Amino acid sequence: MASPASRIPTLRAVLDACRGAVSATALFSFCANLLLFVSPLYMLQVYDRVMASRSGSTLIMLTLIACFLLAVLGSLEGLRSRLLVRAGARIDRLLSGRAFTAVFSASVKSPGGGGAAVLRDLDTVRDFTTGPGLLVFCDAPWAPLFIAVAFVLHPLLGSVTLAGGVLIFALAVVNELSTRKALKEASSVGMAAGAFADASLRNAEVLHAMGMLPAIARRWQARHDTALAMQSQAADRAGLLLAVSKFVRLFLQSAILGLGAWLAIDDQITGGSIIAASIIMGRALAPIEMAVGHWKGFINARTAYARLDSLLTAEAEAERRLTLPRPLGAVSADKLFVVPPGSRAAVLKGVSFALQPGEILGVVGPSAAGKSTLARVLMGIWPAGSGAVRLDGADIAAWNRDEVGPALGYLPQDVELFDGTVAENIARFGELDAAKEVAAAQKAGVHEIILTLADGYDTRIGDGGRVLSGGQRQRIGLARAMYGDPAFVVLDEPNSNLDTAGEQALVEAVVGLKSRGATTVVVTHRLSILGCVDKILVLAGGEVELFGPRDEVLARLARPHVVPHQAPRAVPAPAAARA
Repeated sequence: MASPASRIPTLRAVLDACRGAVSATALFSFCANLLLFVSPLYMLQVYDRVMASRSGSTLIMLTLIACFLLAVLGSLEGLRSRLLVRAGARIDRLLSGRAFTAVFSASVKSPGGGGAAVLRDLDTVRDFTTGPGLLVFCDAPWAPLFIAVAFVLHPLLGSVTLAGGVLIFALAVVNELSTRKALKEASSVGMAAGAFADASLRNAEVLHAMGMLPAIARRWQARHDTALAMQSQAADRAGLLLAVSKFVRLFLQSAILGLGAWLAIDDQITGGSIIAASIIMGRALAPIEMAVGHWKGFINARTAYARLDSLLTAEAEAERRLTLPRPLGAVSADKLFVVPPGSRAAVLKGVSFALQPGEILGVVGPSAAGKSTLARVLMGIWPAGSGAVRLDGADIAAWNRDEVGPALGYLPQDVELFDGTVAENIARFGELDAAKEVAAAQKAGVHEIILTLADGYDTRIGDGGRVLSGGQRQRIGLARAMYGDPAFVVLDEPNSNLDTAGEQALVEAVVGLKSRGATTVVVTHRLSILGCVDKILVLAGGEVELFGPRDEVLARLARPHVVPHQAPRAVPAPAAARA
């Protein structure tokens, strides 16, 4: 089997796919830099040949030749710019979808990890590869060619040009060393400030209602000011070095004119060589100086490249699994130990149970018992530290998510709907099928409620579904979880925002899932919904306190002498697991 890296190219591989455009750009840069000698050669010929011979025809011919060659130079400049723009567009086409998927996967594994900021790194890399910064770095390697020509004119002229190039390059190195740490820290703090602002905006109602805005604004301002101070420190250093490098270049251009005049007085060079040497030095030092000016953009692009490459490489290492048949719904948990992302303490400790297709499990327990963590692990959202969740005998992590996802249904505790129509949200933003959408809504008992909305199933609910009440969002989320007749459904506190009628509709929906053979796990604090479950799992402190048939567990819970943390009732493994 081919390795994942060979099937899913990394960022480096994608850039290598654009090698043709880069090679053509390098060739055009070489030709363009050769044509930059047109101006100094023209001046050399005018001063040394035309002025001496006073030949107007020679001047006209030289001017026409120079005009033609400069037109070719302009065409090459335009062509290489167009090549880079198209290369950048191709990079974006090849990576944008993968970058979004990688950011999404990273956010699931590490919530709050600033994934959206990493997504912007693609824009940073693309903009640098298509902007003037990269063109400057394409021209800089040809500076030695101009320095060599200066040596041809006279060794002293070449020595001054070489010294200027080395000095400006040294300033670029100093710029890198003095700004790298500050820019890296500023980027990190700025991303944290942006993530904090995004989280605050998502909770704008709470901030407004309880007058928390000033305190939150102060906290954001402190982080923003820290990032700004670091950026200002780096910018001050870069600006100072840029000013120094510009002074060095201008001084050297004046100095080479003076040196050329002295050599001409001594009859070591001609008058035309003075002007040619000045132009050649300017051509040699300009790309180096511009590289210093674009150094910050280069550093930002390099940092963005590193983050993006790390993200895409991690995504490429996730091997594509063999396609498995649609699951029937046999679910088992085998000695689950789970540490949530960003935490060090295990929330679930040795949790084991098994369900046959069509069974309904109710999960109860006090707050912080690990119920929502169990829901996430059962859905394969969070990985198990040890142990495994098995669906039809296969580890939940062994399924290709895009293939098993349609066979799963999940209603999280905090229901999030997306900007789009009600129908699109129920259909999981896949291909719209009116019959399936209405069927899912009817099974969830929300069909009549949807019909009362302004445009029915075509009602746009806005980002997060803010135009809907909490109960409406929860019931539409239930319809989304039931869309396509999934084989395994997990409902985390599905009745937290429901009234009596809504809770009755929920019970009917769960019973309907059982009648269609779907295995269902219901996490709840309310005992009223437990009347329709087959088994109950009681969690306490992340451990199984009780597990077994509903009536038996409820009877034991009703006894005042039940011993806490009693060993769970032994259960047989699912048929698929035994097989």
